[in-house]
Amino acid sequence: MAPLLDAQAWAFVVVDGAAPDEAFAIIREDEGTTAILPDPAGDFARITLMVHSALDGVGLTAAVAGALAERGIACNVVAGFHHDHLFVPWARGEEAVRALAALSTDAAAGEGSSA
Repeated sequence: MAPLLDAQAWAFVVVDGAAPDEAFAIIREDEGTTAILPDPAGDFARITLMVHSALDGVGLTAAVAGALAERGIACNVVAGFHHDHLFVPWARGEEAVRALAALSTDAAAGEGSSA
């Protein structure tokens, strides 16, 4: 998976009108528009899985979420065409990367999804 931790902190914010140009992602829902913005005081760390992930792939999100859930780490996934991006609590970013690296190592060794 080659998880890569971004040095930038991120925040999920509800925006009125047009989302700022620096938004990483924009999610439009009936209740309002959410933007994921760089924010030095943000609560989230972004981890990019550097492996190319197919949008129709089965199981990657479940395996990643499961490995993090086993450690009590919340995870919000945003999938792009080329990569999955995980937003985890800022204070647990490095721990999450270690968990994902262990998951990747276990999977490569054929040990299933235990991390």
